[in-house]
Amino acid sequence: MSSLALTLLYLLAAVLGVVACRSLKLPPMFGYLIAGVLIGPHALALARNSESVRHLGEFGVVFLMFAIGLEFSLPKLRAMRTQVFGLGLMQVALTMAAGFGGTLLLARTLGGVWDVGWQTALALAGVLAMSSTAIVVKLMAERAELESEHGRNVLGILLFQDLAVVPLLVLVPALGSSPENLLAALGMALLKAIVLVGVLLTGGQGAMRWWLTLVARRKSDELFMLNLLLITLGLAWLTELAGLSLALGAFIAGVLVSETEFRHQVGTDIRPFHDVLLGLFFITIGMMLDWHILLEQWWLVLGLVLLPLSLKVLIILLLSRLAGASTGVALRTGLYLAQGGEFGFVLLSLTLDNGLLRPALMNPILAAMVLSMLATPFLVQYSNRIVMRLVASDWLQQSLQMTAIARQSIGTSGHVLICGYGRCGQNLARMLERESIPYLALDLDPDRVRQAAAAGDKVVYGDATRLQALTAAGLARASAVAITYLELPAALKVLANTRAHAPQVPVVVRTQDDQHLDRLRAAGATEVVPEAIEGSLMLASHALALVGVPMRRVIRSVQTQREARYQLLRGYFHGADDDTSAEREQARLVPLTLPAGAATLGQTLGALALPELGVSVVNLRNRVGHALSVHDTSVLAEGDTLVLSGAPPALALAEERLLRG
Repeated sequence: MSSLALTLLYLLAAVLGVVACRSLKLPPMFGYLIAGVLIGPHALALARNSESVRHLGEFGVVFLMFAIGLEFSLPKLRAMRTQVFGLGLMQVALTMAAGFGGTLLLARTLGGVWDVGWQTALALAGVLAMSSTAIVVKLMAERAELESEHGRNVLGILLFQDLAVVPLLVLVPALGSSPENLLAALGMALLKAIVLVGVLLTGGQGAMRWWLTLVARRKSDELFMLNLLLITLGLAWLTELAGLSLALGAFIAGVLVSETEFRHQVGTDIRPFHDVLLGLFFITIGMMLDWHILLEQWWLVLGLVLLPLSLKVLIILLLSRLAGASTGVALRTGLYLAQGGEFGFVLLSLTLDNGLLRPALMNPILAAMVLSMLATPFLVQYSNRIVMRLVASDWLQQSLQMTAIARQSIGTSGHVLICGYGRCGQNLARMLERESIPYLALDLDPDRVRQAAAAGDKVVYGDATRLQALTAAGLARASAVAITYLELPAALKVLANTRAHAPQVPVVVRTQDDQHLDRLRAAGATEVVPEAIEGSLMLASHALALVGVPMRRVIRSVQTQREARYQLLRGYFHGADDDTSAEREQARLVPLTLPAGAATLGQTLGALALPELGVSVVNLRNRVGHALSVHDTSVLAEGDTLVLSGAPPALALAEERLLRG
């Protein structure tokens, strides 16, 4: 078969496979795997697993690691450090330890069928520790669970798994060395990795920012794209030249770019290469899978599916419980992460290439990983039923949570139910409070709920997408519902529950732009407020007033656009800068309750000179929750709660002054 015919065959198989999976609402990865199985030598035998295609698949792994490095964020790691370096680290370590011991035990029990050495056992333990980021994150986003307690645990563990791939990419090739050179190979690989990563990350960030800025000033999309490819493939080649893997260099390239202001544009530009080439990698994986193994060694494949699934669920369940999660949350976390992952395929392929795994064992392991990933959507879909059946206390805990919500809403009617208590929700609550309109907010961030409740806000911990939480919050008695977060699946769930059980209650929905405006209106939203369009309306009204248009006409024009559902303003030509955003440090609110030993008890607010630190007191309540006037002569007493506003460094200094003088 000619190269052109082979390329067309791969593209046709990929298109048909992805279309089929999209129709069944399955991840595209399954489409690539199934396409590879069908056209491979063990099925229709339309194509061979040629070296040229394998090389293209390796480039897919390179761009996958680059994308992972691009998402690497120190602020994100700091914000989720408990989940990442607590749960994530222990999950990878314990799963690898259990997998290592279990693999050696199987080798002793099964003998010739499972004849592996300790090097292979260690490599397979790394494969076992990985879960599928692509599948799990997509399913959680569709179920609006990314901000739930088990959702944050899952994301933290997945983030550490992504980081753990980097040392495993160094370890696996070194394990393939001869026994007499193994220690030297491991030491040399580790030394090379430390030196290379240290040099690139210490001096490379400044050089990368300078170079990309220089290229961007030329205002050439072609030049910018060429530089991205040069940087990614060049650093991958550099690490391979040093005796390490291509993927490690690509990961470093992504980390370097992530520290620049071009990270969002780069992510958009590199996405087509990443998706297409990674698809080719999964096709080559599928071509290696012999479906006859499922029939001939079904008992081995079944064992390799059930044992790792059970082991990972048990380990994650125990670790989550030790971290303070309830049994229900811990079990959900384990069920979501039990499957094999795309990085597992990468490590398995690397294990085979380095002679650590016999081809006869490759197929049962590969088949088991694919089956575990196919089972994931069903495990997630029925996770709540599984938890309810196995964990009796989960039902009790949910009941207590609903009771806590109902306690806040009891005796209240005509209130506004706020779903999400971020910046938008808090601003709405303050305006409602100023107009003496009662409200109750539901939020899933425990730290935010604790701080806001301590400051006297009417906010409780609860998932607004669940009907039980909405009912406990007095949905039927509410005067309106405000959905303040931007996640479309979550907003649609709240709308569906509200329209089904309280159709008389109007619902206002916040959205980022006009992309989903009609869909939200069709789902039952009374009003949809697109932030981007409202911002442009305000900008236009100020500009019209400045150029001499009468204010009455400006107000009438803006109101006309709102009444017409923004029809004139909808639809835009998108440019390269539409996906960029700047992150900057902003002022925040923090409540502080004065304990018995505070040094400033009995002093006035004016004597503390907090404005000199860049901090203002926006609210003051006594120990029983009554609001006090805020002025320089206000005297502080034990149990008083001050709501402070300022940047994080200034707030830290103000807290030190308030508590210790």
